[in-house]
Amino acid sequence: MTSYLGVQVSDPTLQNQFTQVELRSLKSKFTAVKNEKGKVTIGDLPSLLVTLKAFASTFKEEEVAGLLAQSFPDLTVDIDFEGFLRVYLNLQGQANAKSGHSKTASAFLKASITTLLHTISHSERALYVAHINSYLEDDPFLKQFLPLDPATNDLFDLAKDGVLLCKLINVAVPGTIDERAINCKKILNLWERNENHTLCLNSAKAIGCTVVNIGTQDLVEARPHLVLGLISQIIKIQLLADLNLKKTPQLVELVEDNTDIEELMSLAPEKLLLKWMNFHLGKAGYEKRVSNFSSDLKDGRAYAYLLNVLAPEHCNPATLDAKTALERATLVLDHAEKMGCKRYLKPTDIVEGSSNLNLAFEQFLHFGLAVTWILEHYACRWILLEVLDKIKPGSVNWKHATKPPIKMPFRKVENCNQVIKIGRQLKFSLVNLAGNDFVQGNKKLILAFLWQLMRYSMLQLLKNLRSHSQGKEVTDTDILHWVNKKVRSMGRTSRIENFKDKSISNGIFFLELLSSVEPRVVNWNLVTKGESDDEKRLNATYIISVARKLGCSIFVLPEDIMEVNQKMILTLAASIMYWSLQKAVEEGESLSPAPSSCNTCNATPDASPAPSVCGEDESSSIAGDVSSLTIDDAASDTTVSSSPFDNEEVTSAGGE
Repeated sequence: MTSYLGVQVSDPTLQNQFTQVELRSLKSKFTAVKNEKGKVTIGDLPSLLVTLKAFASTFKEEEVAGLLAQSFPDLTVDIDFEGFLRVYLNLQGQANAKSGHSKTASAFLKASITTLLHTISHSERALYVAHINSYLEDDPFLKQFLPLDPATNDLFDLAKDGVLLCKLINVAVPGTIDERAINCKKILNLWERNENHTLCLNSAKAIGCTVVNIGTQDLVEARPHLVLGLISQIIKIQLLADLNLKKTPQLVELVEDNTDIEELMSLAPEKLLLKWMNFHLGKAGYEKRVSNFSSDLKDGRAYAYLLNVLAPEHCNPATLDAKTALERATLVLDHAEKMGCKRYLKPTDIVEGSSNLNLAFEQFLHFGLAVTWILEHYACRWILLEVLDKIKPGSVNWKHATKPPIKMPFRKVENCNQVIKIGRQLKFSLVNLAGNDFVQGNKKLILAFLWQLMRYSMLQLLKNLRSHSQGKEVTDTDILHWVNKKVRSMGRTSRIENFKDKSISNGIFFLELLSSVEPRVVNWNLVTKGESDDEKRLNATYIISVARKLGCSIFVLPEDIMEVNQKMILTLAASIMYWSLQKAVEEGESLSPAPSSCNTCNATPDASPAPSVCGEDESSSIAGDVSSLTIDDAASDTTVSSSPFDNEEVTSAGGE
C-alpha cells in the first residue's frame, strides 16, 4: 500500500490556502477540462469557475470572462493548476467584495474553514486544552502525554496521530468508536495515522459534526484552524448533550403563552441558551435583554444577576458593586467555581467579549444540550426538505416552503405535503401517508420515510459506479450477491441467504467481508466467536469502527447488527460495497497514463484511497437522475444466481 501524500503544490503559501479536500476537488475539475493535448487555457476557465459552489450564485460566465480578460488579454494562453488556484483565490476575493461580506464563520464552535484568512484565538485554544486535560487525564494511553501546555503546540503535535481526536469523540458521545480499532502506539506510520483520521472524521460526522472540506491529510498535518474547528464542534456536542425536554424537563419553564414546545425545541442551541438566560435574568430583575454573547456580557453585570438566581447561596454583594468590569468578571468566575463549574475562562475573556468563550461559559452554567434534529424537529420538516434537495437537487420548490419557526399549522402541513410529493416522485412506498401524519409526529412513519431516503441515497451512489454493472440499475440482490462473492473470493465459507439471515448477528460475516476488501484492517485477535450477547456486541461495535476506519459512511448501531435489522444491514453492506468499488476506480485511474475525463469518479493521481467524508465531490456524486430506481424490500429476502458484478475483475493491494 503506497503512502498517501495528497495534492502537492510547489508554493507552500498557496498550498496553505486550501484544505486537501478542496485541492482534490479543484484538481479533478481542472483535469476534466483539459483538451486533447492535456492543456487548459484561460478561455476554458469561465465555464469551469461558474460551476463551483463558491461562484455559482455570484457570477455569470460572461462576468468571469470579463474579469479574467483584465489580467489575461490572450485567452488562448495555457494555464497550469497552480495558476488556476491563484485565479480561484483572486475571484473569491472579488466575490466576497461583491456580496459585501468576508468569508468568515460567526457561529460558535463551527469549523473555521476559510481559504483566505485563518484566525486562531489563543484564549479559545486554552479553553479546549483545559477541557482535554480535564476529561482525558485518566485515559490509559493519553495520560502519558497530558497535561498539554496551551502556550505551546502540544495540542497540534498530539493531534497528528488521530488518537486524541478519536478519544475526544468518545468523551462527547460514549461508545461511538470501538477503541480497539484505534491505532494506539507512540510511533505510527503514515498509513496508521491515515486510518485513525479516517475513523475520526467518519465518527465525527456520525455524531453530528460538520466535516466539509476537512481531509485526513489536513489532520495528519495538524492544520491549526481545522483541528481547533473540529475539536470545538466535538466539545459543543458534549456540552449540549442534555439540553432536551427528556433530560432537562425544566426547559418547559421557557414556554411562553404564544410559543409551543415544538417551536421552543426548534430553536438553535445558541438561541435556546439566550432564551434560557433571559428567562432567569427576568426573574432576577435585570432590566436589559441579552441579545448576543459578546458586547451584552462584557461588563459582567448580566452574569452577576444570573448567578445570583442560579446559586443565591454563593451570592457576593460586592459583585454588582465592583468598580471595574475586570473586577466584576473575576468575582463572577469565583461564584461560578463555587457552583462546580470548571474554571476554563479568565476574567479578561469575559471583558474582551469573546462570543465563543462566553457561550461556552454559559453552556457550563446550564449543563448543555443535544437536540435530536429529526425526531424533535419534525413539526415543519424543513430539514427533510434540505436533505431531499441535497440528494435530488432541484426537487424542492423553495417558493412553496416555509422556514421555521412556524406559528401557522397549515404552513407546517404544506412543508410536509411537499416532502411526501417528492418522496412519491422518487418512487418511495408512501401508501396512505399524508403530510399531516408528519406534523402529528408519527414516529413509525417518519422512520420508514428516513429508511427509504437512506436506501435511495446509497443505491444512487452505487448507480454512479455503473461501469461495474454495465449500466444496469443496482438492486438489493446485486448487493447481496456482491458481498457473498467478496467473502468467497478470500477462501471463506461464510454466506448469507438474505439481509435478515440470523447468522449475521454474530458479526463474523461482516468482519470477513471487511477483511476481503482490505485484508489488514481486521485484527482477528480481537474478534470473538459471537456466541453470547456480550460477544456479539463486541463484534458489532468492532465492525462499525473498522468500517469507519476504512472510510465507509456508517450509521448503524451495534443493536442493528445483533438483532439483524434487515434495513440497516442492507445499508451497511451497500456502504462497504460502495467504498470498495470507489477505491478500485480511484486506484485504476491513478495508474492510468492519460488524464481521465470521468466526472463521476472525480479521481486524480493524487487522490486519497479513502473516499472524502463530505464536500462538493460527494454531493455532486449523488445528483444524477434516479427516477427509474425501484424500492422493493422483497429483494432483500432473495438470493440470485447471477449478477452484473460477476464479471468484476479488479486487483489491488486492498484485495480486490
